[in-house]
Amino acid sequence: MQRFPELIEKYAGWRCVTCDEPMVPAPVQLEYLESVFDVELPVCPKCKQVIIPEELAMGKMLDVERLLEDK
Repeated sequence: MQRFPELIEKYAGWRCVTCDEPMVPAPVQLEYLESVFDVELPVCPKCKQVIIPEELAMGKMLDVERLLEDK
């Protein structure tokens, strides 16, 4: 499982906009082009809403998407 402790720390204290529950680090499966990735991200324990930080989406996730699309 890929962990991003600096992102978990950055988003500590955030609350779910729907449930007002504190977001907690939890395992999440991300899928793109038939590839599955296990990562730890902030998740609402009640409704399971996930925060995908912009720096992750525009950084590592974008890099992986480009690699998969080039195959």
